[in-house]
Amino acid sequence: MLIKYHNLFKKAYKKRIIMNPVLDKKTEEIITIFKNNHRDPILRDHLLKGKKQDLRAFSITGDIRIVYKIISKNEVLFLDIGSHNQVY
Repeated sequence: MLIKYHNLFKKAYKKRIIMNPVLDKKTEEIITIFKNNHRDPILRDHLLKGKKQDLRAFSITGDIRIVYKIISKNEVLFLDIGSHNQVY
C-alpha cells in the first residue's frame, strides 16, 4: 500500500503527535499494520458519514484517528490525524 501525506496531515502530525514519543512510536506501528493489511481488525477502520462521507478513518489509540481518502486500489492519501474532536 502506497501512502501519500497531505500537507495538512504533516502539519497536524508535527503539532499533535511528534511531541509525544510514545504516541509517535504507536502511530508508526499502526501505520505499518495499515500498510501490510488495511483490513486488519485492530485498526477499527470505518467509512465516515455526513460531510466526510467519501473518506475513511482508522484508530491509532482509543481517541487518536487518521482520516484518509482512497486514491486507488493500492494508494491512499492521509488527510488528518488527531483526536476524535480534532479530525471530525
